[in-house]
This record gives sequence, structure tokens and C-alpha cells, in this order.
Amino acid sequence: MTSPTKAQAATAGRAPRLAALDGLRLIAALAVAVYHLSVSWRIDGHNPPSYFLPNFSHLAIYGFLGVELFFLISGFVICMSSWQRGLGEFFVSRVGRLYPAYWVCILITAFVVGLFPVVGGVPVSGTPDLAEIAVNMTMLQEPLGVAMVDTVYWTLFIELRFYLLFAALVAFGLTYRRTVIFCAAWMAVAVIGPTVDSRIVNVVAIPEYAPYFIAGIASFLIYKFGRSPLLFAIVGFAWLVSLKRVEDRVADVNPGFEVPTWPGIVIVTLSFAVVLVIALGWTDRIRWGWLTTAGALTYPFYLLHQRIGYSFVRYTHEHTGLPAWLLIAGAILLVLGLAWLVHRYAERSLGRWLRRVMRQAVHDIRRTSATDAATPATHPTASAASTSTIDGRGEVGTGTTAAAPSSGSSPAADVVEPADDAPQQRRLPPDGRLQDASHH
Repeated sequence: MTSPTKAQAATAGRAPRLAALDGLRLIAALAVAVYHLSVSWRIDGHNPPSYFLPNFSHLAIYGFLGVELFFLISGFVICMSSWQRGLGEFFVSRVGRLYPAYWVCILITAFVVGLFPVVGGVPVSGTPDLAEIAVNMTMLQEPLGVAMVDTVYWTLFIELRFYLLFAALVAFGLTYRRTVIFCAAWMAVAVIGPTVDSRIVNVVAIPEYAPYFIAGIASFLIYKFGRSPLLFAIVGFAWLVSLKRVEDRVADVNPGFEVPTWPGIVIVTLSFAVVLVIALGWTDRIRWGWLTTAGALTYPFYLLHQRIGYSFVRYTHEHTGLPAWLLIAGAILLVLGLAWLVHRYAERSLGRWLRRVMRQAVHDIRRTSATDAATPATHPTASAASTSTIDGRGEVGTGTTAAAPSSGSSPAADVVEPADDAPQQRRLPPDGRLQDASHH
């Protein structure tokens, strides 16, 4: 039975924010930041990570798996925030969420690396020119073959491909049955697709990271509709497939020392388990306000942390010689402060403006489409409503041609069918306005 708090929220047209997801998002962002600032580069430009952090570097190396946790959360949140929404609102929500902070963070990053460039021992260097910055603003720099202002943006193209797939499902209308079929079909293509050596399949199906998105989607269905052997099977199968993906990811890491695979498997397994715990409702009592704030900061923090962190750590190290762990902690605190400023003074206001503009654009499209549908087509041989005819007896008669009535309805893509094929709902569906956050 729905609790009074959830019932009241549903009556108000919104769902309570899942603070536990915000906490997971913060953990994932910090893990990735620690990985980048400690073991993905050479702090002084020469010595390997183990020189400055001989023990900690062997643990920090697994921080890159925070990206996998991001994708798990993204599958859960995108499905939740899209439920009972049409394609137009899905588009508005995603654009309004991803682009405002992204645009501001690109400009900040370009400005900082222009003032404090870092070369030697880093995975990304150089100052982006205006043309590169402009292309990066589209978030499509990777398929367009343009250098990224910051290499952490690679995950955004993964997210965009996921949104493209999920938008197709939203266009038909989200129901329990359709979403389950979508998860099963996507998993099959993601597993079998790479064997056919098709670039199109690999780009669209995202085989490297599909298990995480799929498990997140299935976990939301568990949260919304309750426990189901089928949904548990989808999550379990996604976890099994992810184990091979983790092996490949760990094998690609080369920090200058041996990196065992088993800790990565344990970390990803725990990530699946924690998301499943949230799906079962065991963390619903967690409503700490600071987690909500932290969750809102993780996206700009993720976008800013790498290159700005490199500049801070390198220049501070050269001028002070402070311990590496203290420099890394200082860089994280600095970027968290910048992320708060971006969120407070740029992302929220710019996001509201962009969503308002996008909603108006969607409304104009619907209005124009409805007007088009309401206007009868004019045939060259039947341009008049009534025509004169001569019957076989030579008498003149009048025949009337009636125009077909128009329904004047919205596009079919924005119609959401009721989930009458689903199990009885355990929770009223969230609309995502408060929980509408991306993986970062």
C-alpha cells in the first residue's frame, strides 16, 4: 500500500526524490575523480602514481568503475522520469537537464586550461580553439571527429545513444510489457551484435555498457510494480554479462603496476546489489537533505573535475611540494565549490529558460501538425464541394462531396497508453520533476 507521504506527493503530481540514488551518484562521482587525479596521470609529469601514493594507488585504480554505477543509476532514473510522459516532454527533459551545465562547464574548463595548461604525463592536454569549443557545445564532438575539450565527455555520447534507444520506446508509450520486451530485445542484440561485426549494431546497441542501463531499467520496474521473477532474471542476466565487460575494462588499465580483476568484479557486483536494494524500497526512509544537494552537484562536478583538477594539483605541487593526498583532496573540494556555483547560478536558471523554450517549440510543432491534419486535401479533379453530373437519362443532378472530419488530436508519439498489461502497481508513478537527473 502506498504510504501517506507518497500518496500526497502523487496527488501533487510529483514523486518523492530517492535520496539513496543521490548518495550513490555522489559516490560514483568521487570515485571517478579520485581515479583521475591519483592514478590516471603523473602528478609531477615524470614519476608514476605509485611513487606518490604507493598503497592508495592500488585501491584508487578501480575508481573508473564509478562510470558503470553512473549508467546503472541512469537506467533507473531515465525510466522513472519518463513514465507517463510523451516523446516531446522526454526531449524537453533531457535537453534541459544535460546541456545548460555542460555549456557552462565547457567554457570554464577552456578558460582554466588556457591560463594553467598542463603538459606531460596527462591523458589530455592542449588548449581548445574556438572551433573545437563550438563543436563540443553540440555534445557530438566524438562522432564528428573533433577533439574533446575534456576526455570525460566520452560518457555523454554513451548517454545520448541510450536516450535515442529509449526515446523509441517512449514514442510508443511506456507500459510494463513494452519495457520488459525492450530490455530483453536490447540485451539480446547487445550480446549477439558484436559477433556479426556490424559497426551500426555496435554504435546503436552500446554492447559494452548496455547491461548497466538494462539492469537500471528493470530495477525501476521492480520499484514501481513490485517483485517479479522475470525482472530479477533480467537484472541477474545483465549482471552476468557485465562480468565479462568488467574483465575487459580492467585489462585496458595500465597504471604501471599489476591490476587484479577480482576487485573490479566485486565492486560492480556491489553496485548491482545496492541499486537492487533501492528498487526493493529498503532505503525509502533515507531522506537526508544534504544528499539531494550532493546529487544535484555531481553532474557539474563530473564535467569539471579532471582538467581543472590536473591544473590545480600540478601547479600547487610545483609551488608548495605538499603531499599528493592533500593536493587531491584540495582539488576535489575546489571543484565541488565550482560545481555548486555552476548549479546555483547557471544551471538552474539556464535550465528553466531552455526547458521553457523547448516546451514552446514542441507546442508549436503540435499546433502546426493539428492545423495540417484539420485542413482537407484538395484534389485537382474534385476541388469543389458539390459537382454537377448528367445521368443516363440526360438529367442534371447535383452530388455533394463531404470532407472527412479531422480529429485534431496530438501526434501519436505523445500518446501514452495505460499500463493495463502490468502487475498491480505498488507505487504511484513518479513524474521525475524532482528526480530528473542524468548519470553525472
